[in-house]
Amino acid sequence: MQRFVPTGTPRRQPRRQARLRIATLALVLGAAMATHAAPATYVDMMRAKQAGKPNLILIVADDLGWGDLGVYGQQRIRTPHLDRLAGQGMRFTQAYAGSPIGPPSRAALLTGLHTGHSRIRGRGDRPLRRGDPTVAELLQSAGYKTAAIGTWGLGREGSSGQPNLRGFDEWLGYLESRHANDYYPRFLWRNQQRYELAENAGGHQGKYAPDFFIEATLNFIRSHAKFPFFVYLATTLPRANVQLGQLTGNGMQVPGPNPYAHHDWPDPERNKAAMISRLDSHIGQLLQLLDELDLAQHTVVFFTSDNGPHAEGGVDPAFFQSAGPLRGGKGTLHEGGIRVPLIVRGPNRIPAGKVTDQPFAFWDFLPTAAALAQTSPSGPADGISLLPTLLGQPQPQAQEYLYWELHEPGFQQAIRHGDWKAIRPGPRMPLELYHLRRDPAELRDVAAQHPEVVRDLELLLAKARTESGDWPVTELAPE
Repeated sequence: MQRFVPTGTPRRQPRRQARLRIATLALVLGAAMATHAAPATYVDMMRAKQAGKPNLILIVADDLGWGDLGVYGQQRIRTPHLDRLAGQGMRFTQAYAGSPIGPPSRAALLTGLHTGHSRIRGRGDRPLRRGDPTVAELLQSAGYKTAAIGTWGLGREGSSGQPNLRGFDEWLGYLESRHANDYYPRFLWRNQQRYELAENAGGHQGKYAPDFFIEATLNFIRSHAKFPFFVYLATTLPRANVQLGQLTGNGMQVPGPNPYAHHDWPDPERNKAAMISRLDSHIGQLLQLLDELDLAQHTVVFFTSDNGPHAEGGVDPAFFQSAGPLRGGKGTLHEGGIRVPLIVRGPNRIPAGKVTDQPFAFWDFLPTAAALAQTSPSGPADGISLLPTLLGQPQPQAQEYLYWELHEPGFQQAIRHGDWKAIRPGPRMPLELYHLRRDPAELRDVAAQHPEVVRDLELLLAKARTESGDWPVTELAPE
C-alpha cells in the first residue's frame, strides 16, 4: 500500500483511532467504486508515461495578495524560493482568480467555468454535483493519479461535492472553509473519513496543519513518482487566524522561529509575514524533492492564490502593500480582489525568467492542463488553453471577455474586455468603467466619456451568465 498520510503520528493509538485508520486504508482501495470518473489503471498510467505526459502540481495559497511576493514588488517579506521559481519559469502580471472569495474561486479553477456558469457562485453549502466537470476527472481519464490536499470548500460531508467523488483518488484536508480557520484542528478529512490528529486533542497545538499538508504532498509525490500525477495543494497560508467565527488577531503564532520577530511591526503583520515565509519554505521543500527524485524536468508547477489579500484578524493590507498598486482586496471586484500572482515552471517546456502580460483567468487552467496532458475537455469550459503562451509561442486563441459575479453582501458584476473593465456595484446600478492600461488602480471612472464602450459591455454582460436557482438575480440592468 503506497503511503500518503505524513509520518510522525504516535505509534500507540487509541483503539478507536486504530480502527478508523484501518477503515480509511480500506476506503482508499475502494475509492474507485465511489468516484464519478474511474481512477487510472496501471495500463492507463503506463500509456501516459510512454506518451511523455508531464506531472502537474497546482499550488493555491489562501488570501495571498498580488504584491505579497518579492518578484511582484514586495519589499518587506522575503520569498527566495518563490522568487527562484519565477526565475526558472514564467510570471504572469495579469492573472485573475475565479472570484474575490474562496469557494467560487476554487470552483472556477477546478471546473473551468466562471461564476456566470458555475455551480458555486458564492459562499454557502451548495456542493459540486455529479456531472460538474473537474480537471481531476479529466486527468484521471488521461492516466493520472490525482490528489487534493488542504482546503476544499466545494462540498460537505456526505454531499456529492466531496473530493473523492469529483475525481481525486486521494484527499486530505478541510472539507469546509470555516473549518480551515483552525490551524491546529482536532481532525481532518482523509478521503471520506475523519482523520483524528492526536497531537491537537484537548486544545493542544502539536500539529500545524500547513506543515501536515506539505508533508502529505511530498509523500504522495514519492509514492507516485513512476507515473504521471496531478497534485492540487490548497494550503491555508497566509489566511488569517479566525477561530469559531471570531477574529482573534494574534491568537495563533506560526510555530518555530519567526524571522520577522525583531521588527517593530504590529503582531498581526509579523504573523502574516511569518506565514508567507513558511509558505515559501514549503515551496522550497517541494522543489528540492522534485530535484532529488529527478522529476523537475518532467513536472509543471503552477503557483497562485485564491483571491486578493484579506483585512481580517487585525491585518492591514496596506502595511505590506499586499495588493501592490491595485485597488481593493478580498471580497471586492476591483483588481486588488481578483488579480493574483501566477508563476508557472516547467523546465525544458516553459521559458525561464519570462514575464507575460497575457491575461490568465482561473477557468483557463482546465483547458491548459488538458493540453499539457494531451487530451481535451470532456464538457463545456469557459476558458481557453494558454499552452502556447506557456511555451513562449504566439497565442492564437484569446478570451472574448473575462467575467465575475459576486453575491455577498449584494449582487455585483465585473467584466473585462481588452483593456476595458466595467463593474456593476449592485443590481439596477449603472456601470463603472475603467481603462486598465491607463489606469490600473481603477481610480477614474470614465463611463460618462465612453457611452459606446458601456453599451458594448452591457451586451457582453447580458450573455455572460445563465440564471441559477441557487443564485437568483431578478434585475441586472439599470432602469
